[in-house]
Amino acid sequence: MTLIKSISGIRGTIGGEPGDNLTPSDIVRFTAAYATFIKNQSKEGKTRIVVGRDARISGEMVHRILTGTLIAMGCDVTDIGMATTPTTEIAVTRESAHGGIIITASHNPRQWNALKLLNRKGEFLNAAEGAEILALAEEGSFTFPPVDNLGKITQKQFLHDHIQSVLSLELVDVDAIAAANFRVAVDCVNSVGGIAIPELLYALGVKEIFKLHCAPHGNFSHNPEPLPQHLTELSSLTRSSKATVGFAVDPDVDRLAIYCEDGEPFGEEYTLVAMADYVLQYTPGNTVSNLSSSRALRDITLARGGSYHTAAVGEVNVVEKMKEVGAVIGGEGNGGVIYPASHYGRDALVGIALFLTYLARTGKTPSQLRKEYPSYFMAKQKVELTPDIDTDAILQQMKERFSDQQVTDIDGVKIDFPDKWVHLRKSNTEPIIRIYSEAASADAAEKIGKEIIDLIRELA
Repeated sequence: MTLIKSISGIRGTIGGEPGDNLTPSDIVRFTAAYATFIKNQSKEGKTRIVVGRDARISGEMVHRILTGTLIAMGCDVTDIGMATTPTTEIAVTRESAHGGIIITASHNPRQWNALKLLNRKGEFLNAAEGAEILALAEEGSFTFPPVDNLGKITQKQFLHDHIQSVLSLELVDVDAIAAANFRVAVDCVNSVGGIAIPELLYALGVKEIFKLHCAPHGNFSHNPEPLPQHLTELSSLTRSSKATVGFAVDPDVDRLAIYCEDGEPFGEEYTLVAMADYVLQYTPGNTVSNLSSSRALRDITLARGGSYHTAAVGEVNVVEKMKEVGAVIGGEGNGGVIYPASHYGRDALVGIALFLTYLARTGKTPSQLRKEYPSYFMAKQKVELTPDIDTDAILQQMKERFSDQQVTDIDGVKIDFPDKWVHLRKSNTEPIIRIYSEAASADAAEKIGKEIIDLIRELA
């Protein structure tokens, strides 16, 4: 069992001993720390926190403890119930709230849950803010107000607001989508996407939707990470139903995987590439992705006359870089699209609307569109960590070993070879070292990744 504390929040497995797992006492401690941080920042009467959750089976338990703790800390709560991560982010600004908490473990399996922490802009906290909350939680010295100053709960729904905000985007063409008579297959992995995605598609004028795992009961029908090995049913359904396109999301709906009409994956790295290609045609500018994302975004951006920039892995890092360089679109290669014209957060609903508009305006199929982009192949591997492994020492030795290549160390170690790259970093959410590699062929990407894994084991 595992409890992982990081600047992005607290994540762990349900049950077991406090301090080693995500137990009720851990939920109280970290929620109280967050409430203390928000109150210290706001300094203006009673604070308001938006709370949303995905559909995983521990969600109601965590939600009750968390909202109770916020009330006990004197915070008013806007409870938006089961909601996507981007819906919760948008609700924070719509409510003029001081912050927000999303109860979701994202792509992790059913035994996991987590608290994702937002600031008053509906964006993830930065490293300094996250570190402050961790320190408050470690100290455990919270002041709970007297009975007359307890918070209150208000229940609201924001999915309709979220969908309307997507429909109102200048580059979303509802009329063109409706006229195209698309047939769309979806896999929503038994979480909140099963509520949000069909509603969005109907609002966009899609009349034929083929649904997989849309009942939001939280007992995921397959591994919830939207990778090809977990989406074989969507592949078959897209092909057999003669759908125009297939879409899959993770449990909190901030990642989007696309399937072509022939059942082949569009490629999670190419979700952002396609969105950027479309957006840059109408609003030329800069783009940003993290160090573990495909070079294809760089190629497309340069071809469209913009500048491409990299950031450390993590949504908050990408967002900070996007603001710094004035990027018109950015995100992460795991299917996370961040479109500032909507908001600064990964949003699968925005991705779906932009992609369908692109198909409708060009008349192309997903497979035709995919063939237009540079062909890179990525391998994503990992090395399990044990307590005796000195990860920092290993990364330092890797820098020294490959000092004759271009090395970037703002987030782990990325080694850029002329014809490929490999990125090593310690995960913030799991006890592993992730090894991402990319090359002109799948074999070459797999090979360099395995060579690095062998070297790590040798150094360990």
